[in-house]
Amino acid sequence: MGELVEFIAKSLVDNPDDVVVNEIEGNQSVIIELKVHPEDMGKVIGKQGRIAKAIRTVVKAAAIKDNKRVVVEIIQ
Repeated sequence: MGELVEFIAKSLVDNPDDVVVNEIEGNQSVIIELKVHPEDMGKVIGKQGRIAKAIRTVVKAAAIKDNKRVVVEIIQ
């Protein structure tokens, strides 16, 4: 799932080399931390958080197969 978030983020931003994804896995949940260049934060979050919400929706749909709960955090 980390690869999915990384692929989506790199497709959106102007500085794809600065995209960093950390995946913290627990028993039934996964936390995915997405870090991008400060200039690209707006592109990843989108107007009123629409793009961030869409990323979270896609990742949650992918996580259903594994019966895991996924949290995507966008950090600076």
